[in-house]
Amino acid sequence: MAAHDDNEMPFTRVNYRLLLVGLGIVVLGFILMAGGGTGDPEAFDAAAIFSARRITLAPLVALAGYLFIFYAILKRPAR
Repeated sequence: MAAHDDNEMPFTRVNYRLLLVGLGIVVLGFILMAGGGTGDPEAFDAAAIFSARRITLAPLVALAGYLFIFYAILKRPAR
């Protein structure tokens, strides 16, 4: 049985940096989803709301960010 050092932090500086990168990717995905609205309640622009950027690209970017955060949490420090 290996001895466990209780003073050792579970995350290293690399983990925190990877978490910040993943958070940035998630935020980018949500920024890509934003917009498409109008101030006029009588106007409806389906092309702006249902664009490929908002329906396909943005959710994939956000999902990639969440997967990157998952990787950052599970990454073990090099020993």
